[in-house]
Amino acid sequence: MRIGYLVPEFPGQTHIFFWRERESLARMGIECDLVSTRKPPQKLITHSWSQAAMCDTRYLSPLGVRGLLSGIGAILHSGPAGTLRALAAILRADVSSLRQRLRLAGLALTGAHLASLARRHGWAHLHAHSCGDSAHVALFAHLIGGVPYSMTLHGPLSDYGPNQAMKWRHAAFGIVITNRLFGELHAAIGDLKPGRVDIAPMGVDIERFRRGAPYVPWKGEGPFKIFSCGRLNPCKGHDDLIRAVALLREAGIEATLNIAGADDTGGWYQAQLLALIEQLRLHQAVSLLAAVPEAGVIRHLEASHAFSLASLNEPLGVAIMEAMAMELPVVVTKGGGVQELVTHSQDGILVEARNPADLAAGLQFVATQPDAALALAASARQRIAHSFQSTQSALTLARRLGVRSQSSREVGK
Repeated sequence: MRIGYLVPEFPGQTHIFFWRERESLARMGIECDLVSTRKPPQKLITHSWSQAAMCDTRYLSPLGVRGLLSGIGAILHSGPAGTLRALAAILRADVSSLRQRLRLAGLALTGAHLASLARRHGWAHLHAHSCGDSAHVALFAHLIGGVPYSMTLHGPLSDYGPNQAMKWRHAAFGIVITNRLFGELHAAIGDLKPGRVDIAPMGVDIERFRRGAPYVPWKGEGPFKIFSCGRLNPCKGHDDLIRAVALLREAGIEATLNIAGADDTGGWYQAQLLALIEQLRLHQAVSLLAAVPEAGVIRHLEASHAFSLASLNEPLGVAIMEAMAMELPVVVTKGGGVQELVTHSQDGILVEARNPADLAAGLQFVATQPDAALALAASARQRIAHSFQSTQSALTLARRLGVRSQSSREVGK
């Protein structure tokens, strides 16, 4: 089976999961042709596989002359019925302004181009890893060219813009990554959602994220090394984590912090963090590493005593999963879907968001209770191996596409 696999701005700094899922699907006999809206900013292209991925990806924007002609050809090929379906969708869309409706017309043309690609390459299906504009493009590819499509919801529905009912009503099926998001989708869409919506968490490759040496807790001397990984955006709460480091140092713990992640705010949040570091006199204790490739993330995780992420509303947290797979104690905020990943005091420490003191207390517990830190580390690895391997969502997608020949063990090889 060959399908289209649509990921916005691929390959970005958080897209390792999609690359791994595609590998898992290929082992099941499902070939995924990569499609993306546009190339990501250069500073976010950090993975060792990024260049290969970009060479293997068809970008829909800018549309260009060829794309425009391809879209027009698909519209003509669809005949009056396909054209009327697309026009009706634009007119009936749940949007609030003429400008948004005109924007939908542009997305319809991109969707027509995508329908042309689907016909040319023999896609049996199109899966969009987004419920935003990429889902609109998939919707129009379906209405114009008849391509069946599905979507994965990765975060709060409100983050993905208007017209959700139409996107979900026309989808063949959908996937959400947490129970919390499923409840949110059901409350917002109700009976308009597809008859089949699966809950399938994102996951990590536990063979890649494996320690080379056993975890060793902090011994009370030298730096207590904390690692964090997340784009530089206020929603990740890095400022709270920096304040927690200051509190730890005031308590006599020589805490240091490395934060991996590129700024996606145009630079203002990074500047704010740098000013905070200077204000708290932490310039020798806190480092902003920018985007770090997977191998670098693994090295930092293995060299650290704890992982921490202070997100305000993390949907689930692949970075947290990676740390847990590396048998590293995690101290993370419990907003969003994190409580479906981490069980407090069993395989991690959960703290309140927007509370640097609570965060510092959780980190201090890991620093000063080595036996507990060892137990958390071991349980964390078991939790990921049992419930959050990267193959799980691939298996769900394959099952919905009618491919059932491989077991999870075979897919995970």
